[in-house]
Amino acid sequence: MQTINFHINYDTHFGEELCLHVLMPDAKGKVSEQKFMMDYQGNGLWVARLRHKFSEDVRALDYFFTMNVGGEVMRSEWCTIKHRLELPAARVQTIQVYNRWNAMPEDSYRYSVAFTDTLNHQHIQPLTPGNYAQTLRLTVRAPQLLEGQQLVVVGDKPALGQWDSCLAVEMTQHNHNTWTVDLNAATLEGRTVELKFAIKQQGVPGISLWEEGRNRTIDAVRIAEGELVEYELDQAFFAQSDQRVAGTLVPVFSLRSEGGFGVGDFGDLRMMVDWVRLSGQRVLQILPINDTTTTHTWTDSYPYSCISIFALHPQYADLRQLPPLKDTGRRKYYEELRVQLNALPQIDYEAVNQAKVAYLHELFEQEGAAVLKSDAFECFFAECEQWLVPYAHYCYLRDSLGTSVPSDWKGNETWNEKDRKALSTPGSKAYANHAFYYYVQFVLADQLAKAHDHARQQGVILKGDIPIGVSRTGCDVWMEPNYFNMNGQAGAPPDDFSVNGQNWGFPTYNWEAMLADGCQWWVRRFQNMSRYFDAYRIDHVLGFFRIWEIPIEAVHGLLGQFSPSLGLTPQEIESYGLSFNEHHFTTPFISDWILDRIFGGRALMVKDQYLNHLHDDIWELKPEYNTERKIEAAFRHTTIQEDLNLRDGLYALASNVLFVRDRKQNGIFHPRISAQLSLVYEALWDCDKDAFNRLYNDYYYRRNNNFWYNEAMKKLPRLVEATRMLVCAEDLGMVPACVEWVMNELRILSLEVQSMPKDSSVKFGMLSRNPYRSVCTISSHDMPTLRQWWDENWDRTQEYYNLSLGRLGAAPHPLPGWLARDILAANLQSPSMLCILSIQDWLSIDEQLRLPDADAERINIPANPKHYWRYRMHLSIEQLLSHETFTQQVKDLAVR
Repeated sequence: MQTINFHINYDTHFGEELCLHVLMPDAKGKVSEQKFMMDYQGNGLWVARLRHKFSEDVRALDYFFTMNVGGEVMRSEWCTIKHRLELPAARVQTIQVYNRWNAMPEDSYRYSVAFTDTLNHQHIQPLTPGNYAQTLRLTVRAPQLLEGQQLVVVGDKPALGQWDSCLAVEMTQHNHNTWTVDLNAATLEGRTVELKFAIKQQGVPGISLWEEGRNRTIDAVRIAEGELVEYELDQAFFAQSDQRVAGTLVPVFSLRSEGGFGVGDFGDLRMMVDWVRLSGQRVLQILPINDTTTTHTWTDSYPYSCISIFALHPQYADLRQLPPLKDTGRRKYYEELRVQLNALPQIDYEAVNQAKVAYLHELFEQEGAAVLKSDAFECFFAECEQWLVPYAHYCYLRDSLGTSVPSDWKGNETWNEKDRKALSTPGSKAYANHAFYYYVQFVLADQLAKAHDHARQQGVILKGDIPIGVSRTGCDVWMEPNYFNMNGQAGAPPDDFSVNGQNWGFPTYNWEAMLADGCQWWVRRFQNMSRYFDAYRIDHVLGFFRIWEIPIEAVHGLLGQFSPSLGLTPQEIESYGLSFNEHHFTTPFISDWILDRIFGGRALMVKDQYLNHLHDDIWELKPEYNTERKIEAAFRHTTIQEDLNLRDGLYALASNVLFVRDRKQNGIFHPRISAQLSLVYEALWDCDKDAFNRLYNDYYYRRNNNFWYNEAMKKLPRLVEATRMLVCAEDLGMVPACVEWVMNELRILSLEVQSMPKDSSVKFGMLSRNPYRSVCTISSHDMPTLRQWWDENWDRTQEYYNLSLGRLGAAPHPLPGWLARDILAANLQSPSMLCILSIQDWLSIDEQLRLPDADAERINIPANPKHYWRYRMHLSIEQLLSHETFTQQVKDLAVR
């Protein structure tokens, strides 16, 4: 029986108390959380006593503290890395632990797997307890140490080498960035111990670097026979520069290899890791890789509309890693087809996916029975059954019924949990019907895990992408509809990418339901991603503050509103000096002069066919055309440009309002986004325009800041703490001030793009002002590449050339390779932790290698919701690996 006394200093107010949470393993190794309320000793000191007889198999205890009020947790320690107590030998009867409260450190990123497991390859090992009658244990965090570095301690006592650096005591890294050592207290000669931590470099004699600051002094308590006293000390800080690394962004589907099947796969991903490492880079970022299959047509190529947040897309299966087909004729057929598809300059999504799925079906018939009986598959199935079984059933219904719209699946409109048993039982007919889908996901998971393992071994951070939305008709919505609102559409307000805003068509989230169970849907999602990635990008992080919710009857994003948000009452609107009339300001304003402005000589035809006359020169849309969806339906089958112009004009009429009604509360209103560009705004008196502008700026940039901060802090902390992946976020667009507050508080890396500065007072960002906790890039998948951007707006380019680059004269067009190199170098020299550049921008520095047609390198055009995602590298990875000159050019730039 051992007695452990935990001590911690924490100042509390009346009614607040501290609780110790111990993760206690039982005899079978199962861990359960046990709580111990602590006793207040005065002067801020709290103590808890634990008496327990531990089995010999239990080597350590992890624990953390919370501050509670009335039994409810009000504040918790940062639990990503918990306190760890290495249990001493049985001869030690009493353990005294003097703890420090662990708040989230400013450098919490150093505790992510990206740093500990990939960049620095930390080796965690249990402490071998000192077999002393009296033991003093020192524990300290030192997150700055790099691969090959060892923490040591030197001090004034014999047990600490008496300041002889050659006798420095090596410490044990028993937890991530946490080092500990046992000292023989009997040799300390007095209660005051003076010491200092230092770094030793592997293979280099002596001490390489001493910690900053004065020597540490410990006033050790008297240590009795059979007692161990552990002190958690302040973090050791060293004058060692922050790690800054470069990387490449490329979608997996865009990778090309000599043995590919017309689309990039997980085998290509592994090869791309090799080139990234060879070129001195340490990050490889990809786009979402989840299954998006709904129609089996090219429209499924949109990677941000997944049908499952867990399932991987079958197109990424590397057929080269699988057993060959035994049928010689079929093998020859697929090889000829592979060569044909792989030679295409772009992806033929439909042909590639039809071919690869057909191949997988034939291979399953050949190998499936043996694979499904393997230990590896059984382990995979047990771990993934929660999502895998409903996903397979969704796919089976989609393919057998010929539609991906669950409302058309009679009797299967939503997932029925009662079906799980039959679908999970080998030997049943239901299991046999679904086994192919289980098999494909097993193959994909295995191949992606191997690519991830390879990346870690190479010291390359594999960075994934988490889309903000899911498919409206996908498996996630079908399986757990309570988490989604189907009467709205998620999107984004107007920005540089799209003047009408973006309508992604995704359902919005029912955050009340998600928060009620601790955001388990999101936690499961992030934890599943951590199987394959060391870092991730949160797509449109603004959606966790508020989402741009568009009415189901709208096509564009102009009639949307932020949800949740604090709308305005009529009285509040009028307090700005604007006389409010609900009908006039929320109903499309259509007058003769507006019709002439939009339609010109076709105005009379528009009045006759699409409008009803109200009074004077005022009109309204006919009921059959009074929403954007109805207008869209009326012009669905036309491709004539004149008719499309007419359709767009009617869209403009439908959105010509000054305010939109709140979707949930009667009598609450929101100023229409970009209303200053509308014709109804043009019709206002100047004094009314001034009043509306004040109201508009207040509403969008000040009114909701604290409200949105609180909304984000209900959600994001749970997700950040769900894994140890490095958290990055896409925070571009219409960004309220509270976003920066939350990002800093949770230590989330921001995205910095020089051509889209967050400082509205400048046209181009100052790269030297990028925060360290950020990702610097030149272009993303939603933006033109550097070469495209350069030729897009010559006046803007000239200003950038003269002011940002500091060059005289006229900017050269098209962008020459030497100048592209200078632009890349400037971004890579920024203070940002990560500088991740698209493969197209890397290639822009070499005029011989890059694609002659810059426009053929574009991945996505956000303004086009029906864009075909088919960009593919024109060079194979093998060519990149063999091109020593280009690889060295990249390496010269990338090593930061």
